[in-house]
Amino acid sequence: MRGWRRAARAALWGVLMLPATAGAAQEGRSGFDVAGMDRGVRPGDDFFAYANGGWARRTPIPADRSTVGTIGALDDRSREQVRAILEDAAHDATSRMGTAWRAFLDTAAIERRGMTPVAPLLARVHAVGTRADYVATAAELGKLGVALPLDFTVEPDDGDPDHYALIVSQAGLGMPDRDYYLADTATMRDARAAYRRYLAAVLALAGIDDAGAADRLLAFETRIAQASWPTDASRDAQRTYNPLPLDRAGPGLPALVRALGYDTRRAVVRQPGAVAAILALVDTEPVETLRAMLAVRLLHRYAAVLPTAVRDADFAFYGHTIDGIDTPEPRWRQAVGFVLDAVPDDVSRVYVARHFSPATRAAAQALVDNLVAAFGRRIDALDWMTPETKARARRKLASFRAQVGYPDRWHDYGKLALRDGDAFGNATRAAAFHHDWDAAKVGRAVYRCEWSATPMTVDAFANYPKVAIVFPAAILQPPFFDADADPAVNYGGIGASIAHEMTHHFDDQGARYDERGRLATWWSARDRAAFEARTGALAAQFDQYAPLPGVHVNGRLTLGENIADLGGLAVAYDAYHAALGGKPAPVIDGLTGDQRFFLGWAQIWRLRYRDADLRRRLLTNPHAPAPQRVWTVRNLDDFYPAFDVEPTDRLYLKPADRVRIW
Repeated sequence: MRGWRRAARAALWGVLMLPATAGAAQEGRSGFDVAGMDRGVRPGDDFFAYANGGWARRTPIPADRSTVGTIGALDDRSREQVRAILEDAAHDATSRMGTAWRAFLDTAAIERRGMTPVAPLLARVHAVGTRADYVATAAELGKLGVALPLDFTVEPDDGDPDHYALIVSQAGLGMPDRDYYLADTATMRDARAAYRRYLAAVLALAGIDDAGAADRLLAFETRIAQASWPTDASRDAQRTYNPLPLDRAGPGLPALVRALGYDTRRAVVRQPGAVAAILALVDTEPVETLRAMLAVRLLHRYAAVLPTAVRDADFAFYGHTIDGIDTPEPRWRQAVGFVLDAVPDDVSRVYVARHFSPATRAAAQALVDNLVAAFGRRIDALDWMTPETKARARRKLASFRAQVGYPDRWHDYGKLALRDGDAFGNATRAAAFHHDWDAAKVGRAVYRCEWSATPMTVDAFANYPKVAIVFPAAILQPPFFDADADPAVNYGGIGASIAHEMTHHFDDQGARYDERGRLATWWSARDRAAFEARTGALAAQFDQYAPLPGVHVNGRLTLGENIADLGGLAVAYDAYHAALGGKPAPVIDGLTGDQRFFLGWAQIWRLRYRDADLRRRLLTNPHAPAPQRVWTVRNLDDFYPAFDVEPTDRLYLKPADRVRIW
């Protein structure tokens, strides 16, 4: 983004104003797409359909997508911007990102080389004959990003947030969730049958001539699923903080950790019972099955840079069966993702220079400060929290680090070799480079300037141990924020999004971390009980929603995000009214200020799903589906007079039943 517009208006309303881009406000007025509404729906019956029903009817899901909506439109814009950067870089023979781009798009070279690039790694897999062989080969592939029966990451230690620790988590499933293996429904039985066909096809491509290998591998993964924790249980910050000596975590773990290059005798084990059980299963499973698993995971990890037969088999299951997509996305979009995985900061530097000004960054920080002040006032006004805990909550709020736009330091990829005509080699070398970077951090002081996302990422984040809130440049665009929109829509969009991330530090898990970012007990028992009564009511509210017939939202899995949505809306609403300075809001497009605020919230969650993708999300995603996120407004008292919501409306809640937390 290249500058400022309407500075006087920014000063008047006290909000962030960005330059107009694609998707600017309709007629330069409210910033809400009035034409996308369905006024035939009562807002109190279905506020999502009222705000977005016209858009939904007119907007098909593209054949190469599992969803369509606001986030996707912003991501399209970001990817097009990155594409332009990479096409420019492709003319520079010395550019790493240009080389990575050219090689990935050179599908003729990929087809010409066939399976030759992966053949040495497959040969190592075929040579596995003993447990020791398996550990060595699994570690070699793990360094290249190939999925193993356990997941290894390096993150700040929840108990010592100033230093990194090795994190060990359950893994081992080729399908998205344990329910795909265990649920006895027609849909899941069909998914298992499709997965069995996928395994057989990929094992054949890997040169494993064993008619029973697919069945044995599916049975092995089913046993792993049975040993694994449900997804909602893995959200619990205290239950998943288990620092253990490696030799106490399960059989064979110390040897595997050493082989992966992690210099530590200790790890934080997220699901200790499941991790130990998975290690025991690996220890007793025939080597032939372990070989098959390595082969399948290797070809899945690198399918994008292998011949068409591998790509087609991978898409048929993961793209079509799991996500419900009919056509693979264009090669250039895949190339953007590949380059951003390989050399993200090389691209980020150019993106920031072209699309995000220092002035915009400073103004975003000012908006964050405005919302922090509103959050502080809400803490002071709580009727269920004791003064002592309020004081600690205030200290935590004051310790927030807002990371806006882009990081303050960039990575150097000078030691990463990227070559033309070698897409597979580029992918493996990039994976090894990033693995080694992370492995070297274990035990070291946390790099507080390092981000977990690029500036081009259309998302926002809360980091508990760093007490950080992260807002990449790409999300600071319409309709989350629009220079031609009035403050009501801006606060309902980017304001509620920023406050959402703030509230994450006080959600059911974030509230367990103190002002230093340390997992600690800083609440009184009375405060904790009052908090859990309110969050339990919110979980029960979301449990009632069934976006697919017979498939409900999991209120516990989505609880953190639902708390953040509720708190974000409440904080942003207060901040909006504070910004009015006691003056009445104008009526624009026939809508009052409060109506535009709530409609701004509904507009950013415009989203349609394919059924297969929605089913996967309901099992695995900590966010509720978009319509149910929009319905969070039913808990805010001010929503009711804004839209004349009556007791006979479906979203109506009695005042006593409206959930109020932050």
